Amino acid sequence: SSFSGEQYALPEAVGKLRALRRAPGRGELVTVSAADPLNLVGILTPGPRVSALAGNRILYRDGIPIALHEGKETRFLIDLDAAARWQAHTALVRRPVVPELKAYLGKSA
Repeated sequence: SSFSGEQYALPEAVGKLRALRRAPGRGELVTVSAADPLNLVGILTPGPRVSALAGNRILYRDGIPIALHEGKETRFLIDLDAAARWQAHTALVRRPVVPELKAYLGKSA
């Protein structure tokens, strides 16, 4: 109860998610808006919830939440060295570049 969206997942999604969980980590960072239904921080994970505001962000490393950005503050959910903290903070505050600007700059969209 109190979850939304998971009822729309296909039955084979569970098996695929379990396979991903068992795979070795690659250090992949993914940033999600706190307004996204995938915001389960504080619901399925320990710690306080993150307000579901579009400007708030959650950073996952290999599917595990490691940092949050709320308002102008970045909070780290795990211990990170200085370089990893900078990388996490940068991933959280980086603004997306529109495809037209990427094309103008000569980068693929």
